[in-house]
Amino acid sequence: MSEYYDNLADQLREHFEDRIEDCQVQHAELTITVAKAKLLDVCRALRDVGTFRLDELIDVCGVDYLHYGKDDQTEASWTGPRFGVVYHLLSVSNNHRVRVKVLLDGEPPIVDSVIDIWNSANWFEREAFDLFGIIFEGHPDLRRILTDYGFIGHPFRKDFPLAGQVEMRYDPDKQRVVYEPVSIEPRVNQPRIIRDDFRYEGREAQAEDQADA
Repeated sequence: MSEYYDNLADQLREHFEDRIEDCQVQHAELTITVAKAKLLDVCRALRDVGTFRLDELIDVCGVDYLHYGKDDQTEASWTGPRFGVVYHLLSVSNNHRVRVKVLLDGEPPIVDSVIDIWNSANWFEREAFDLFGIIFEGHPDLRRILTDYGFIGHPFRKDFPLAGQVEMRYDPDKQRVVYEPVSIEPRVNQPRIIRDDFRYEGREAQAEDQADA
């Protein structure tokens, strides 16, 4: 399978040349990176050229790289644009998959909608808008799809507070939903304490004896 995708990657590089920024195969998964100005042109070719024939868009997801590469020992090492959009494409006739990635900067991050190429992008793009605040230009009905219409912020962004911005409840006196400041006390997660466990030492020794025998 990896050899197949290596060959497909070569065909993509030959066909698109400088219209794509990167084309890599890792773990039998092929990912191409496209500048947002070239996104629609590349996507149409991926759908229409017979060698690729990626006629199904099976998912669109947003990415926030704000803390990418950061852990307890190191600071964030990512220096590229903060946001990205990833398109997962499937060719039914050729039986292969390709992932397309476009990186976005600015606030709000903006990219062209691919809904005129793959109609299934409709709700996927609305979800990425709702959760990440990514604007898809040309989308005919770009509004929230998972959170409430009065929701503040975009909950999948890395800087969104875990407790949220506001809380919602139904007020029987006003007979409507009301929004109020968050009443949840901030919680700091404590690291788990791992203690030595002697319950299985006898069993481990017995297993080693049996292996030696």
